[in-house]
Amino acid sequence: MRIIRDYQFVQDNDRGATVAIGNFDGVHLGHQAVIEIARTACIGVPLGVMTFEPHPRQFFAPDAPPFRLMNAQAKAHRLEKLGVDLLYEINFNAQLAALTAEQFAEDVIVNGLGLRHIVVGSDFRFGKGRVGTADILREIGGAHGFGVTIADLVMGDLGQVSSTNIRQALSEGRPGDAAKMLGHWHRIEGEVVKGDQRGRELGYPTANMSIETLHPPKFGVYAVEVNVLTGPHAGSYHGAASIGVRPMFGVNKPNCETFLFDFKGDLYGETLSVALTHFLRGEEKFDSLEALIAQMDADCTKARRLLAAV
Repeated sequence: MRIIRDYQFVQDNDRGATVAIGNFDGVHLGHQAVIEIARTACIGVPLGVMTFEPHPRQFFAPDAPPFRLMNAQAKAHRLEKLGVDLLYEINFNAQLAALTAEQFAEDVIVNGLGLRHIVVGSDFRFGKGRVGTADILREIGGAHGFGVTIADLVMGDLGQVSSTNIRQALSEGRPGDAAKMLGHWHRIEGEVVKGDQRGRELGYPTANMSIETLHPPKFGVYAVEVNVLTGPHAGSYHGAASIGVRPMFGVNKPNCETFLFDFKGDLYGETLSVALTHFLRGEEKFDSLEALIAQMDADCTKARRLLAAV
């Protein structure tokens, strides 16, 4: 999969694609349905996805609480797994935000990328002030020579499949329900950074990852499936992860600390993808380190049992 970040400088073989457009935060079942419709319409041309970085919501409200389900790198990995040929990761800046719906179509879709066909969800909005709708895009496409398909919203057992509903499920400690809407486990992906090494001292060395830019799941302990994506230890592992601020050890920034079962090695600087499969318990402050270690022993025993059945 090739990633194109500037619509004004595009090679000829990266033009003329059939493209699904949206933010695709989480790449949930609704997003996947839009991509599948685009796949059926891309006979003889590349299959593309257009997203925006930073997320427009981040651009307009940079100081708002983190809301993203995945970072740009994790999104690209997920889209590549779905067989996307081209990822148009368009820089969302003041210039792009100022374009009207008509100008966006002319500058980006027609003159910039020369797109053949576009698929969007029925709730798609674009252009300055978000005044452009999916129906308006179809009208513009008729005038400019590109096709537009409007996909229906996807409904599941838990109601409408949406990033908002997935965030709520994660906030409530329901990773299984989030997975039903995502079509895959919710994953925290990122680089392993050095921590204070307290886990090593407690007999539970952990791989620490920041979650500062992501929507925080309910703080607590989870059973997890872990993919080490880089380095000599690349592979799949089971483990237990603590997500939160570590109340036993003062005031800390939220992070994800993952203990990999039956693992020995150094993961600093490597990229991990941690899938939350089961919520075990909420974050707690214990009276002693001995009580904390006893609870960690119980957490890992429970996580091993649950993961063996996945």
